[in-house]
This record gives sequence, C-alpha cells and structure tokens, in this order.
Amino acid sequence: MEQTNLSSIRKEIARPPKGPMDLPFALLVILLNGIGLVMMFSASYALGEEVGPSYYVTRQGIFMLLGLAAMLLVSRLNYAYFSMFSVPAVAVSLVLLVLVLFIGSDEKGAVRWINLGLFNIQPSEIAKIAVILMFATMISARPDRFEDKRLIPTVRSIAPFLGILLAVVGLIALQPHFSAMILIIAVGGVMLFMGGLAYRWIAAVGGLGFAGMFVLINFTKYAAARIATWQNPWSDLQGSGWQTVQSLYAIASGGWLGLGLGQSRQKYSYLPEPHNDFIFSIVAEELGLIGVFLVLFLFLLLIIRGFWIALHARDRFGTLLVSGVTALLAIQVFLNVAVVTNLIPVTGISMPFFSYGGSSLMIQMAEMGVVLSVSRQIPAYNPS
Repeated sequence: MEQTNLSSIRKEIARPPKGPMDLPFALLVILLNGIGLVMMFSASYALGEEVGPSYYVTRQGIFMLLGLAAMLLVSRLNYAYFSMFSVPAVAVSLVLLVLVLFIGSDEKGAVRWINLGLFNIQPSEIAKIAVILMFATMISARPDRFEDKRLIPTVRSIAPFLGILLAVVGLIALQPHFSAMILIIAVGGVMLFMGGLAYRWIAAVGGLGFAGMFVLINFTKYAAARIATWQNPWSDLQGSGWQTVQSLYAIASGGWLGLGLGQSRQKYSYLPEPHNDFIFSIVAEELGLIGVFLVLFLFLLLIIRGFWIALHARDRFGTLLVSGVTALLAIQVFLNVAVVTNLIPVTGISMPFFSYGGSSLMIQMAEMGVVLSVSRQIPAYNPS
C-alpha cells in the first residue's frame, strides 16, 4: 500500500468516487438493520400501554430509513475530504461534551444526552467518530511518524494523540460514561497500531489508560456500585441487581431454539427497557442460542468484510478510517453482549442496529457510509 500524505491523496482522487460500493458489506448492514427492527418491534410491543404498541418501532423505522439515506449519501462522497472535517469534528465534540454537563438530561445518575426536542443527541457518539477522523488524519499526514523507535522521539510522536484522548475521555468521565471511555481508548489503540506504533508502546499507552479508569472507578460512587452489583447481582435482587438477573433469566429461558418470535416473557415488566441496551437478551429469549449465534455470525461477517476493505484501501488514510470504524463496531458489539451476560458490569452501551435510539442509529449508518465510500476507491484487480 502506498504511503501518501493528505495533500497527495486529495490530488489523486479529487473527483467523486465512480466505482461500485462493496455490495456484501452494504447487504450485511441492511440485513442487520432489518433483523434489528423486527426485534425492536417485538421487544417494545409490551411497552405500548402508554404510547401505543407501534410507537417505538415506528420511530426507529423512520430513523432507519433516514440512516440508510445518510449511508448512501456519505458513500457517494470522496472520503479523502473527510480529513478536512477532523479538526472541526473534534472541536464540536468537545463543546458538546462540555454543554451536556450543564444542559444534559440526568438519567439514573448519569448526564449523557442533550434534548433537541424531536430527538436527543449523545455527544459521546460524535466524539467517537471525531477521534477516528482526527487520528486517521494525523497519522496519514506524517507516514513516518512512528519510524524512530527511540524513547524521546516516540514520546513526542504519541503526545498529540494522548492529549486528544485525555481531553475527550476526561470530559466523558464527568458524565460519567465508562463504556464510551473504554470504546474510545480501545479504538485509539487500534488506530495507533495500524499507524505503525510499536507493540510495547501500545501496551504502555493502553495500560496507562485503563489504569487511570481503574483508579477513577474505585473512587467514583456511581461506578463502585456498578462493580458491586456485577460481582453479585443476586445480593440486591429487588434493587440494582434486578436488570442483570432478569437479563440472565431471559437468556436461560430461551434455550437452544428460543420461545418464538414475540413470545418473550421477560419484556412484560420484568426486564427494564427491553428495547434499549438489553434488547439482545430478548433476542436470546425469543430466538434461542441458535438465533444468537446467527446474529453474531452476521456481525462477524460484517466486521471481517470491514477489515478486508481497510486492507485493500488505495491509501493509508482510507485504511485507517475504515479500521477505526470497524474496530468501533466490533468492540461495541462485544461489550453489549458482555453486559447482558454479566461478563462485565452494566455500562449503558447499546447494540449497534438493534437498540432503540434514532440519533445513534443515524450516526452508525453514516459511519457505514464512510466504509462504503472507501470501498468505491479500491483499485481494480489487474492480473497483468
């Protein structure tokens, strides 16, 4: 792969992309959205006493269509010019992360959302893609950034990236939103690895980041309570452990084949907000382990295809951009499944394409459009 700086990338592909988008990737995204919408209807149907049985699925369906339009629109853009929005994206995300602390809505002890009337926005979602854009731009601008392996040059090379991570993650910690912190640190590590940073430095940076989170968690009452519940959710069955226990009941009752689509019992006033972060528990209850494996297999195919596109991108910026987006998707899927199975503490992380949330879904679909935009610039295979 040719290592070029950003100015040469823009000169090489100054015209809009004319190649076909990657059809397997696009079809997998659409298929997962379709399955997610069906499960959204099933999971939210029991919540319809106050707002109507089709309220949530109708809103989600509208945002899914808008998201598909955003994906197709972004896929038609020249991805080389996304680098021009990296600095504004980080600046906007930092402003929103500050604003949410003052005007955000408080939900269960965390302030993560800004109410815009018709829908809410979560600044941490914007911060994730902003960090990916910024890291891809910075690494592509200086392809030789990490070639000097000596201590002082390496520290100088890493410092700007650490500064961005510290600013973004620090503001998110004030909400608090630990799952977003984990995602951003992990994705940042993936991009530094793809950018050529040595293993030992990635391990050191990641270790410092997660060590800082460990200290923060142990000195935060909100996080400490989550850790205690995770260790033994049955110790407070009627309180903080209720959601985790009901999630485990839902997964266990599904067995291999499930209770059948629409036949979940836990969604009826047992599992809180079954259409949101714990929708995958309803998937397990209604479709069984076989259904769970099939859904996760589709996600696995999507992730593999994403990294395939990254490795075949025509330039380093495209590789880094797709690697970041794909890594973000993969880590988010893993963390959501880990939460609903109590492998890790409850962190408030959604399942991509499944969990209810219009603004989050549209941002995710726009990110898929970025991948498709890069796929349209993959050089044609020439056996000669």
